[in-house]
Amino acid sequence: MKILYLSHRVPFPPNKGEKIRTFHQIEYLLQKGHEVTVISPYEESAEVPYFTELKSQYGVNVHSFRLPPKLLRLMSGFVQGKALSVANFSSAELQKGLDKLLDEHEFSALVCTASSMAEYVFKSQAKVIRDKKLRLFMDFMDLDSDKWRQYAQRSSLPMKLLYTRERNLISTLEVQVAAHFNTCFFITETEVALFKEGAPDLGDICAIENGIDTVGFCPPDAPRFRESPILLFTGVMNYSPNVDAVLWFVENVWKDIVHIWPSAEFIIAGMDPTEKIIALGNMRGITVTGFVDDIKPYFNRANVFVAPFRIARGVQNKVLQAFACGLPVISTPMGAEGIRCSDNQSILLAEKSSDFVLQLEKLFQFPDHYTRIANNALQLIHQHYTWESILNPFEKKLSMNQADSFSTSQTDK
Repeated sequence: MKILYLSHRVPFPPNKGEKIRTFHQIEYLLQKGHEVTVISPYEESAEVPYFTELKSQYGVNVHSFRLPPKLLRLMSGFVQGKALSVANFSSAELQKGLDKLLDEHEFSALVCTASSMAEYVFKSQAKVIRDKKLRLFMDFMDLDSDKWRQYAQRSSLPMKLLYTRERNLISTLEVQVAAHFNTCFFITETEVALFKEGAPDLGDICAIENGIDTVGFCPPDAPRFRESPILLFTGVMNYSPNVDAVLWFVENVWKDIVHIWPSAEFIIAGMDPTEKIIALGNMRGITVTGFVDDIKPYFNRANVFVAPFRIARGVQNKVLQAFACGLPVISTPMGAEGIRCSDNQSILLAEKSSDFVLQLEKLFQFPDHYTRIANNALQLIHQHYTWESILNPFEKKLSMNQADSFSTSQTDK
């Protein structure tokens, strides 16, 4: 098959959640003998080499288009009544490039990597789109409308109004996409069920989980230091759910940890930290790394991973990475959402700030408990979260007979 990816960000290098997911999909499809083309916008010239590397290293056909200035995109989108997360990826030149590609090449399927890219399909003048002759797939990944709802709930005016506007517009868009595309994917069955509560009987909606590179993420050769906690949190540190989780943890939990273990450390590893996150590096025992070339040494050095999420949707890749590295994970229930883990078996759940401390005390007082949790999590990864096993049904969906595919979601509605 010839498959076209309409990606909101270039899926290389695979160093962020959505880029990791899309990259491994593409890598898997290439290994299965399919031809993959990626068309994607970019914002900074520093991103251009990523397209080149994706082409030279993996043989992907790439087409890149620079976005207009961000302020202009957002202001234009607001005036036009668009969701800002849609306007943020809008490019008239990319629209022309997409239509040209579709008119000049015969693709078997088009995959969008986020709801924000659906507008390009709806506005397309390409004949295969107008005539409904191309199978369309949407990887929603997360239920973004619910994420904006959570933002609105935790915000005050005027941001509450802005987040509510975004939630309403994205919710409408998600329903429109589900009615128009052949198949839509979420990461978890929980999100599939949540979406179907508000939009039942809208075609083929299913879950394709995230996987883990078990070669890149694996336990260290040397035993971990277990005299006192060396806690780790990883992620893009200007992303609101990550920022909220870390700030809450430091404000509500960290002082109690340091009181019990004066030499405890908390490593916050990830690119683009906000000023508030950078400021945490001035506190006792806390290290803020900023961007790192290789995250694996931090997983090796840590002895516990924390996932104190209060805002989240979908699966947290960072939790799966910690599992694969043999790290016990202490998480809020929201941080464990969508992962096939069980409390006190393969993960330790903490509802309140005091629960984080209690779980840490158990880990460091009882070595067998520490080892059991870590080993169970590692076994879970190898049983359920290899990319090969997860992406096999994804490829089958893309490879469906065209007639079968059109019978479900390409009929006029």
